[in-house]
Amino acid sequence: MNTVGYTAIVLQVGAVVAGAPLLTGLMRQTRARLEGRAGAGVLQPWRDVRKLLRKEPITPVGTGPAFRWAPPLLVATSLVLAVLVPLISTDTPVRGRADLIVVVSLLALGTLALALAGLDTGTAFGGMGASREMAIAALVEPTILMAVFALSIPAGSTNLPVIVAGAADQPARLTSPAGLLAIAALAVAVLAESGRLPVDNPATHLELTMVHEAMTLEYAGPDLALVEFGAQLRLTVLLGLLASLFAPWGIATGASLAAVLLALLLAVLKVAVLGMALAAAEVFWAKLRLFRVPELLAGSFLLALLAVTASYFLGGEGGQ
Repeated sequence: MNTVGYTAIVLQVGAVVAGAPLLTGLMRQTRARLEGRAGAGVLQPWRDVRKLLRKEPITPVGTGPAFRWAPPLLVATSLVLAVLVPLISTDTPVRGRADLIVVVSLLALGTLALALAGLDTGTAFGGMGASREMAIAALVEPTILMAVFALSIPAGSTNLPVIVAGAADQPARLTSPAGLLAIAALAVAVLAESGRLPVDNPATHLELTMVHEAMTLEYAGPDLALVEFGAQLRLTVLLGLLASLFAPWGIATGASLAAVLLALLLAVLKVAVLGMALAAAEVFWAKLRLFRVPELLAGSFLLALLAVTASYFLGGEGGQ
C-alpha cells in the first residue's frame, strides 16, 4: 500500500477527532443564532472537555465493569469507525475491512455499552434510558443495513469504499428511486442513532423525556468527557457517511496526495453544511412523543425496504 493511503487515514482520523467537538459547537451556535441568542461559541465543546478532564473521576457505589468500561469502549468504537468509513478516500489500507456489517456492528457495540452502563447504575432513570435506547436501536440498526444494502446491489458489494466509488463514477444511481428512498431512510436513522430531534433532545433537562442523557446521568469528570466526546465522534462519522454515500463528489479514488487534500477540504465542508442544516431544522422541530418514535422508525425501515426492492428490480443489473 502506498504512503498516500496511510496519509489519507491519518488526515481523516485527525480531522474527525479535532473537528467533532467543533461540529457540535457549530451546530449549537447555528441554533442559538436562529433562536435569537448569542451562543457560547464554536469552541465551547472543547472547553467543556478540558474542564471535565481536570475534575476528579467519581464512580457510584455498586457499579461494576460495565459502568467503568463503557466510556472508553464508546470512544474506541467511534475511532475505529472514523478509520473504516471512507470520508476522503476509497483507496486506503483498510478498504477491504470497511464492510457494511462491520460498521453497523461497531455502532451497535457502542450503543450496547452505554445501555449496559445505564443498567449497571441500578437507578430508575438509567434503566429507563437503557430500555428506550435499545428499543430505538432495534429499529435503527436494521434500517441502516437495509438503506446501505440498497446502494450495494448496483455496486455488487457491501464494501463501503466500493459503494462510494461506484456512486462517484455513476451519480445517476443517487437520483434513482432506490437512491432517493435510501437517503430518506438513512437520514432518519442517522437522527435516531445520534440522538437528535425529533427522536431525542440532546439539550433536554427533563428526566422523563431523556433517552441518551438518562444513561449518562451518573457519569462525571473524565468519564463524562469521554461519553460526550464519543457521542460527538459518532455524530461526525454518521454525517460523514451520509455525505460520502449520497454526495460522493470530490472523494479521492486514486493514489494522489493532491486529490486527498482536496477531498479532506470538501469533506469538512459537506459535514459542516449537513450539521448546520440539521441544527437549523431542529429549531422548527418538536420532539416526538415516546410512543410515536417507533412509528417514525418503522416508516424509515419501510422506506429502506422499498429502496432494496427498487434497487433489485430496477438497478440490480448495474452490479453484474
